[in-house]
Amino acid sequence: MSDLRDLYQEVILDHNRNPRNFGPLEDAGLRADGHNPLCGDKLSIAVNVVDGVVTDLRFEGSGCAISKASASLMTESIKGRTLDEARKLFDRFHQLVTDRSAPPDEELGKLAVFAGVRDYPARVKCAILAWHTLRAAVDDNQDVVSTE
Repeated sequence: MSDLRDLYQEVILDHNRNPRNFGPLEDAGLRADGHNPLCGDKLSIAVNVVDGVVTDLRFEGSGCAISKASASLMTESIKGRTLDEARKLFDRFHQLVTDRSAPPDEELGKLAVFAGVRDYPARVKCAILAWHTLRAAVDDNQDVVSTE
């Protein structure tokens, strides 16, 4: 278990310090904003889709290490997927971080390090903010996403 915790910390810290796909995406076709009032995390997701495939995805904003790392890993995982695949990955990630009885899902790759947050309900909201915001963007929902 110590190895998993070490990996978790290493991945979270790396993506927090050096977030991938962070910054504006001009001319994005889909956008959504999210807010976690408990932690203060705020982010925006911008997505470009061509023929049903996510061709580019970026995020902006500020938040805790878990929130930023989750957004960073999410963008890496979603690029190149269809919208249906993105929605299914959302469901799998959500189950990973909220369902203690969920079996390990090796297909999640690096995202599996977030399994540890399910032991800390307040941190779950940090981990899922970017994902719920992405879901709002691809569903073209203009309401600000809140984890409350």
